[in-house]
Amino acid sequence: MRIILIIALLSVTGYLLFWPVPVEPVAWDAPEDSGYSGVHLTNDSLSLFDRLSLGNEFGPEDFALRSDGSIATATHSGAILLLAPNATHFTPWVNTGGRPLGLEFDANDNLIVADAFLGLLSVSPSGDITLLTDSVDGTAIVYADDVDVAKNGMIYFSDATTKFSAKAYGGTLSGSLLEILEHKGHGRLLAYNPDTQVTTVLMDGIIFANGVAISQNQQYVLINETGSYRVLRYFIAGPKSGLVEVFIDNLPGFPDNIATAPDGDYWVGFASPRSASLDDLSNSPFLRKVVQRLPASLRPKAKAYGHVIKINEQGKVTRDLQDPTGHYPLTTGVLETTDMLYISSLTAPHVAVINKANLPKGDDE
Repeated sequence: MRIILIIALLSVTGYLLFWPVPVEPVAWDAPEDSGYSGVHLTNDSLSLFDRLSLGNEFGPEDFALRSDGSIATATHSGAILLLAPNATHFTPWVNTGGRPLGLEFDANDNLIVADAFLGLLSVSPSGDITLLTDSVDGTAIVYADDVDVAKNGMIYFSDATTKFSAKAYGGTLSGSLLEILEHKGHGRLLAYNPDTQVTTVLMDGIIFANGVAISQNQQYVLINETGSYRVLRYFIAGPKSGLVEVFIDNLPGFPDNIATAPDGDYWVGFASPRSASLDDLSNSPFLRKVVQRLPASLRPKAKAYGHVIKINEQGKVTRDLQDPTGHYPLTTGVLETTDMLYISSLTAPHVAVINKANLPKGDDE
């Protein structure tokens, strides 16, 4: 019996130390987590939401507002749904056959889609789907994540990771966890010119390149670096063109989408609070590799905690809305209209909507 136990122990130890895994983690120093304090003091403002039905769909990752006031959202099945003005539920429109994530309408009401499985797509007002690009500089775009369209028609979008394909590694969440755990930085910010049909790389080395938003003055693009808890600013015009700087850092969670608000500020959604265990192991790549060998149930995972913030153009937080109960889980972002906030989610079976009149006043008012 003792021999059997020793053999079993050696087998488990050998597995944890040597079993091949897809990640090759590198050391980094996670910034000290201030938690829910200061401008991020715990509150329940996000818990005041109503629900809009998605039918049998789930995971409304992002929203886009059409010129007629209709709102588009994308779901796990590949379906893109529309909410007509004054409607109480979303209805099916088209299905990309992939996993659409970021959405944005262009000036002609074509819906530009960052599809994690397929690349950058365009959906015409009549519902015809066209592939715009799925490669750049001879490399495949394997995890198109978020997108925004400039006033001059240029399309800016993120390729979250060139290594951990959303399709090949079990879905968008699985791919993101691998990229963040490894922390080498395979993400990039891309630009697509619809006139020349040329795709270019603007930035690379990003630790899971996520949400994308163009400034109201069209001078820069913001991109969420999810794995480093920060938002970067890439200048596309003016004297700083081509330069990169940190817009806001040491955020309390994993920033997902970012979207420009009507007043020119930016809404950021946090898919989950930060993981203390991941931060503690940031400088221990060997142990992070061991963690990847553990059963999935024992690895760090996203926590159901609703959280979105609003940031002004100086990088100051002016709004912080939370739902500590996680009744609306894995919040990814916000679409703000004249009267309402629409909250997106990685996994929710409905859309959360909040009447702005019911919210406490923030620093942006």
